Amino acid sequence: MTGLYERHLAVSPEWLALYYRDPLELTHGEGRHVWDADGNRYLDFFGGILTTMTAHALPEVTKAVSEQAGRLIHASTLYLNRPMVELAERIAALSGIPDARVFFTTSGTEANDAALLLATAHRASNQILAMRNSYHGRSFSTVSVTGNRSWSTTSLSPLQTLYVHGGVRTRGPYAELSDERFIRACVADLEDLLGHTRGVAALIAEPVQGVGGFTAPPDGLYAAFREVLDRHGILWISDEVQTGWGRTGDHFWGWQAHAASGPPDILTFAKGIGNGMSIGGVVARADVMNCLDANSISTFGGSPVTMAAGLANLSYLLEHDLQGNARRVGGLLIERLRAVGAGSPAVREVRGRGLMIGIELVKPGSDEADPEAAAAVLEAARAGGLLIGKGGGHNTSVLRIAPPLSLTVAEAEKGAEILGEALHAAA
Repeated sequence: MTGLYERHLAVSPEWLALYYRDPLELTHGEGRHVWDADGNRYLDFFGGILTTMTAHALPEVTKAVSEQAGRLIHASTLYLNRPMVELAERIAALSGIPDARVFFTTSGTEANDAALLLATAHRASNQILAMRNSYHGRSFSTVSVTGNRSWSTTSLSPLQTLYVHGGVRTRGPYAELSDERFIRACVADLEDLLGHTRGVAALIAEPVQGVGGFTAPPDGLYAAFREVLDRHGILWISDEVQTGWGRTGDHFWGWQAHAASGPPDILTFAKGIGNGMSIGGVVARADVMNCLDANSISTFGGSPVTMAAGLANLSYLLEHDLQGNARRVGGLLIERLRAVGAGSPAVREVRGRGLMIGIELVKPGSDEADPEAAAAVLEAARAGGLLIGKGGGHNTSVLRIAPPLSLTVAEAEKGAEILGEALHAAA
């Protein structure tokens, strides 16, 4: 591994982050497990940043990819593409958006970038509302609406972004309020903010903040926001890059926890739909999607191979009720992790929904984030045979747990046991 690591350093940007003191080379996977170049086997509780959503080496997906690759790998959107149309039809129906149109991209960053383009063009405004502690991608436009300092790599921006309260329930000025009063306070903050602006294009928001540490507002916040937005003609973009496809267990989309408002005007997705293949996309009402007055195409978005993977994976997700599995097994895992956390003074909170779980670590006896402890637990979990992630708006002090949605009860129990040992070892 040392040789490969040195080669990596010689050709890669310094800002390209790697996990672990001794970085890991993964060589193959199966189900919920992966293996490294030294033959070590790990239970995967991060899925390539929530992207291997269903399972590693899922036969239905690998078969679909192989068969399509044997016929045609690439054509671009300049030609009719049957797999792309079929997947778009299914996603449009699942989105809940009336008269929906779908545009495919290759990543979540590109999907959010396209959503911002649509919203600003439709509203003839470059003003965007975003949530504090949010993350929306690494492009110039998506970095400029990211409210997480650790991932906002430049203050230069093509957009004028204003940040709203509400994405983080247990920190900030409204943390001590009840859910009902928390929502009222956040709505009042939004109303006040809009009183100082004019012509805002859209609010972009993750129903559950991913990189921000799997934080979420009380159910109904975005429904309450939507009432305000509608009065001002402001569009709502729901960033479902991490919440989409049933990961939260309770709903297929994260926005459905705020369903009193109806579906968003624009919805973005990526990561899990291709079970590892590069798929992202935007769903929007026809009048919003069709507002551009110049030509556009996508060279790689909607490629026949990735669309074949998406169709096979979506079918598997629905036919095997992996959303229900996320709810059942995720509920068990959260319960086990809360029991583990109760025995550790470093654990401030175990939060989550379905198979999207965060463990926030602090310095014992305080409310101060402890990124060093998070890094130590990450290492200890790896040593125990478990891969997890990190995140959070307070110097990456949150352990991010997001296994493939086919996780079994036995694997959930094993992962919780390893995490308990890792917390003890790191302490």
